[in-house]
Amino acid sequence: MKTSTKTKAVQFLGIAIYCLGLLFSCTDVKKEREIASAAIAAGSKVLPQIEAELTNAPNVPRPIARKYPAKVVVRLEVTEVVQKLADGVEYTFWTFGGSVPGKFIRIREGDEVEFHLMNHPDSKNPHNIDLHAVSGPGGGAASTFTAPGHETIFDFKALNPGLYVYHCATAPVGMHIANGMYGLILVEPKEGLPAVDKEYYVMQGDFYTKGDFGAPGLQPFDMTKALKEEPTYVVFNGSVGALTGEKALTAQTGETVRLFVGNGGPNLISSFHVIGEIFDKVYQEGGSKVNENVQTTLVPAGGAAITEFKADVPGNYVLVDHSIFRAFNKGALGMLKVQGKEDKKVYSGQIMDKIYLPEGATVQEMPDSKAPLAPVAATKDGRIALGKAVFTQNCQACHQAEGQGIKGAFPPIAKSDYLNADVNRAIGVVAHGLEGQIKVNGELYNSTMPKLTLTDEQIANVLTFVYNQWGNKGVEVTTEQVKKVRATPPSH
Repeated sequence: MKTSTKTKAVQFLGIAIYCLGLLFSCTDVKKEREIASAAIAAGSKVLPQIEAELTNAPNVPRPIARKYPAKVVVRLEVTEVVQKLADGVEYTFWTFGGSVPGKFIRIREGDEVEFHLMNHPDSKNPHNIDLHAVSGPGGGAASTFTAPGHETIFDFKALNPGLYVYHCATAPVGMHIANGMYGLILVEPKEGLPAVDKEYYVMQGDFYTKGDFGAPGLQPFDMTKALKEEPTYVVFNGSVGALTGEKALTAQTGETVRLFVGNGGPNLISSFHVIGEIFDKVYQEGGSKVNENVQTTLVPAGGAAITEFKADVPGNYVLVDHSIFRAFNKGALGMLKVQGKEDKKVYSGQIMDKIYLPEGATVQEMPDSKAPLAPVAATKDGRIALGKAVFTQNCQACHQAEGQGIKGAFPPIAKSDYLNADVNRAIGVVAHGLEGQIKVNGELYNSTMPKLTLTDEQIANVLTFVYNQWGNKGVEVTTEQVKKVRATPPSH
């Protein structure tokens, strides 16, 4: 059907109004609303473009006042940074925007989002982003695989209101999330959220370090603990004490407080509770359904909730994961300081002083049963068969099913000159890990190969499998070779 001359004229008028307005008033929010409204009223199909306001936790961008959709440009940079995990403890966090959790993103239902993901040139690893608010393959992950020093862009439309988690989904996915790659994106409903006095951003995460809780220094990631779901730390907003002392949340008596609560995981479910408060409203799982008068709400790994309450009396209110050892022994503890006039009818204050007796610190354990022994290969063919299983479980996500790797990120192991040149070096890479620049088949790679927690037998099997696939040299690697190399400190 042909567009009428009148319709074309109306559309042109709307575009002209919008563009003319931007020319004279790019920074005036009130003027922008007037311009956008005039353009929409005139029939323009061009949405006003807005640069997204992004904030670090515990801060939240301002509520959205506009009553029309917009094209919102979101620019999010990935950086790998060493930061404090606890007093005297540092950790190499992989971040969306330089901190854990990542930047808070606030958009409106019906908005069209132009999303830019930038991976800092100093990063060692490729990254992408899966936004649970996106309807599309991988939540955007399929379109945002971004090597260090690169930028990727994709568009999506915000179809469903709610509070959603975003996270990295690059292999190994669990490691990327465990290193802090998650955050929240709020899609406000068209009618907006009810007004409150204070809004805060709180996100839980579990961290897995080689050292025990409080062990000082720069702590490396521990895959064994992660696989067993035995975190060293469980914290709010990326570190022990991130919401205590001078960093505590604040409010005045009589104010309403809204907490946007997320759980990056990667493993644990949070039992979120504010000691001394009752949630007047909980938007369950970050959606549209509201529950009332709630004491503790479950927030699944990769999920969120919105809680609202009124601060009735002054005092310090403790935020916890009510799986309580996590709060008082692993770090999942924050503070809301409420100041203002007391109300003795609501809360009397102290009436009696009693002695508190701690329970002690003895660790109690049940005897462990022994795990069955792993199979041992008797022949080269048997070693190849067992090695295939090890490869599928541990190596395939990065190096791909045919050993082709991922260009600019993970080197190929098919027809690999690096592997075929030195078998002992290849054993050392698997046994000790590798960090730094290498050249494979004429191309440079500078990502991190984590140390794999494999037995000598498993390393011999997986390397024998690799060497007998995809045009490699066909040798058999033995457990004796692996033991000899493992006993030698890495030279890199």
